[in-house]
Amino acid sequence: MLKRLFGHSLIYGLSPHIPRIASILILPIITAYLTEVDYGVFGLITAIVEGLTVFSALGMNVVLSNSFYRSPGQFRWAWRQIYGFLILWNFLYAALLCLVLFVFIPTEAAQHTWLIILLSVAPVVVFGPTATIGQLFYQLGQKPFQIALRSIIIGLITVSLNLYFIAYEKMGYLGWFLSIGISQLLLQTSYFVPIRFKEKITPIFNFKWRFIKSRLKIALPTIPHYYGGYLLNTSDRVVMKVLGVPIGGIGLFNAANTISNLVQKAGVASGQAIGPLLLQSYKHNNERQARFLVFALQIVFLAGTFTISIWMKDVFYLLISNVTLREVYPLSVILVMAYNYRPMYFGANYKLFYLEKTKSLPKITLVAGLSNVILNIILIPIFGYQVAVYTSFIALMYMGFSGYFLKHFKESNPIKYYPLLWLFIILLLTCLAYYLVNLSFSTKLVVSVFALLCGFVAIFTLRKKNSVKIT
Repeated sequence: MLKRLFGHSLIYGLSPHIPRIASILILPIITAYLTEVDYGVFGLITAIVEGLTVFSALGMNVVLSNSFYRSPGQFRWAWRQIYGFLILWNFLYAALLCLVLFVFIPTEAAQHTWLIILLSVAPVVVFGPTATIGQLFYQLGQKPFQIALRSIIIGLITVSLNLYFIAYEKMGYLGWFLSIGISQLLLQTSYFVPIRFKEKITPIFNFKWRFIKSRLKIALPTIPHYYGGYLLNTSDRVVMKVLGVPIGGIGLFNAANTISNLVQKAGVASGQAIGPLLLQSYKHNNERQARFLVFALQIVFLAGTFTISIWMKDVFYLLISNVTLREVYPLSVILVMAYNYRPMYFGANYKLFYLEKTKSLPKITLVAGLSNVILNIILIPIFGYQVAVYTSFIALMYMGFSGYFLKHFKESNPIKYYPLLWLFIILLLTCLAYYLVNLSFSTKLVVSVFALLCGFVAIFTLRKKNSVKIT
């Protein structure tokens, strides 16, 4: 089980990180042709698109996942009906996306309004939820290589296009949108053939409304839950725009997210790996195994993010050519450490997903997201865009640990997860990283080796104590 957790996490995590490593390597080249305005335009529009993405599947992911495990012999029938319904729904979703983008595209990008809208909407209109269905099918079937291969190929294509459009054609922010639009179309195409023809998961447009309505009752309550995640991760840029923060300030905040975005993606990848394993553990009532998986992943995150954070100044000075952009490295330390919320978040939320207690989820993510927005509205006019980093950290900690105090989780959970102890450890390591980032090379090297060694010792001690096999 431990091998599968870290093996699949490695596959899910490293496969997209291969192109991301390439994207980091080209930063010294492309940042010479980018300004804080380019970062601001890209960050703002990306935040708007991500804010609406939660409505594209209407929360049906939880229904698809549960039907895969609970009805292994009949899940295709359910998936095909949901597939057909979501294709039709995506036309309305695309229209909504067009309207919102038209309203929010800043004046600095007004000359490219319709091209940006076209690049953002085309993959949705042409293919609908095909990539979502395909990724979920291979994830739940524990076939990570199918997802990993696509991540590597499409990712490298994206990086190559970024280099061409930004450094060679000197198209600034527009180069990002062209690269993403083309890559998303290619990704959707890569799932279309195997899902439709090999796996025979074809959409049923004459679906049974009674079935769809019953599934929506479970799925729709998860929308506030998923939207809360957006309010935490990307709404800051939209709030800054509404509050009148200059596009350059938004760009500096977006630049501070350069490395933390990679850590966030690693969190998503680990969720893809640990999700099926946790659901399998719950199915067999193996609570100790589920807790061990969560704790082991938490230790890896703590050791990894702490090590990355103390080298943040060196990373920014090595990779960022723009002098103004590189000086936001202290903010990046806080943002990277904030994503330590993720493993403990899985421990509470996957249990609630499995029990289909989806009405409890907004108490976690929506409350966290709204708190982040409210704090930003109050504090950004006083302290500037930098305060958004600290409000994000506070809200992410709430989202990671609040689930353990909900009634539904307490009633269904027979063993302790010690959330307050893990929270204290995260806060302590964050303070240490913020201090150590400015120390000498040799000091940080010793600390890094010690942190990674402690992580390995802690995992194997925990495995021995819990008597969990590495299988």
